[in-house]
Amino acid sequence: MGALLGLMFGTGLLLIWRSGPRAPRRPASAKPGWLARRADLLHQAGVDGVGSTQLLGAQLACGLLALAAVELMTSTITVAFCFGGFASAVPVLVLRRMRRRRHVALREVWPEAIDNLASAVRAGMSLPEGLAALAVRGPTELRPPFARFSSAYRASGRFGECLDALKEDLADPVGDRVCETVRLAREVGGSDLGTVLRTLSELLRSDARTRAELEARQGWVVNAARLAAAAPWGVLLLLGTQSTTLQAYDTPSGTLLLAIGAGVCVLAYRLMLRIGRLPEDRRVLR
Repeated sequence: MGALLGLMFGTGLLLIWRSGPRAPRRPASAKPGWLARRADLLHQAGVDGVGSTQLLGAQLACGLLALAAVELMTSTITVAFCFGGFASAVPVLVLRRMRRRRHVALREVWPEAIDNLASAVRAGMSLPEGLAALAVRGPTELRPPFARFSSAYRASGRFGECLDALKEDLADPVGDRVCETVRLAREVGGSDLGTVLRTLSELLRSDARTRAELEARQGWVVNAARLAAAAPWGVLLLLGTQSTTLQAYDTPSGTLLLAIGAGVCVLAYRLMLRIGRLPEDRRVLR
């Protein structure tokens, strides 16, 4: 009896182990690389005509400029390298801030655009005509992408390809959902598209109100993290008037101290941002 129970227990453990994780794994080949993520950041921030190489050049330029300025101010190369490293991250931080502002702006106007599309469908217009009409009657922020969609559709007549181009032009999670809803309605048909669009509009309005309240409360966490991370380095820069004090950082022990301090500040800053971070919509329907 004991051997049978042991065999059954072992078989159960083997089956559990062989079952693997329940969450689907994304193939490694499908994960975007470093350059692709930077290109997505530029596109989602609304910066056109700039590639990953130009962004890297801007980072190097900012870092070298800050390094030269701090070196002239303090005559301490280790401190200059620290500020040069911080300055090299400024372009990426600016782009992330621009992306966040663009997402907030689009989140506020998408319900109006979806209402206009639902009204066009209810009035008997076809889906391509309803999307093209948003270039004229839609919100100002969304008119240029839909105008390009209208021009591309009139030129080619290929709705699927033009819809894919519209998704990439919008580079927005809500835009992906709207485009896939329209694609499904055109391929499968059905009379519930207007109801689906109105429901999506109501959900987006509710989500925008809730997220606005949470972001207002989150602001003090972000500001506290920035102040706590910048205060020690501001004090260090003020010590630049006392060259004898800063010369101590050119020694091996001083360099090690600066490296540890920079690592602790970066780690604490990222940790505070992660604690106060709100869940964001991701482009899962690309």
